[in-house]
Amino acid sequence: MPEGAAPAAPSPLDTIRTLHTLGPAGTNLEAAARQWLDRRGLADRGTVTLHPSLESALDGLPRTGAHALVACAVYPRLHTLVFGNLRTCRMVDSFLMPTHEMVLAVSAAAPEKPRTVATHPAPAGLVPPYCEPRPALSNAQAAIDCADGRADACVTTVVAARAHGLRVVHSFGAVPMVFTVHQVIEVAP
Repeated sequence: MPEGAAPAAPSPLDTIRTLHTLGPAGTNLEAAARQWLDRRGLADRGTVTLHPSLESALDGLPRTGAHALVACAVYPRLHTLVFGNLRTCRMVDSFLMPTHEMVLAVSAAAPEKPRTVATHPAPAGLVPPYCEPRPALSNAQAAIDCADGRADACVTTVVAARAHGLRVVHSFGAVPMVFTVHQVIEVAP
């Protein structure tokens, strides 16, 4: 720093220690949250908390700046999350990362040609045209729904498919994705 220059203001990123995102375990957002902490040198000190939805996560968070949500650019309600919470939730970072391998998977009890497919709304375009989509709260929840027999198949991550004993019938590969970080802090009017 040049002599006499004022020290730089701290970045809003420096105060974030806990990331909240979509669960259960095995979602792309969980992987993105862990990578963000790792990139910031916080893998040992930061925490990731998983929630049923990003909207439900935001409801109870302290607005101190130490907490943030991790979302992705294709999250179906990202615009509502951003513009509906301008005074308490600010986008402070984004980064590009490939998703887990996205797959179409079936349970051992599924019919040879699946008729129903559990899927989060974001990758619903990957559901075969001859199948009926069944909404799920996340890619990992879609795998749970399939394993529990609530759908014949699911669009999910390979991580979630393996965790729930599903058989992969088609791989769509990893998808380059932009992830966003939203700091939860009370903003002055």
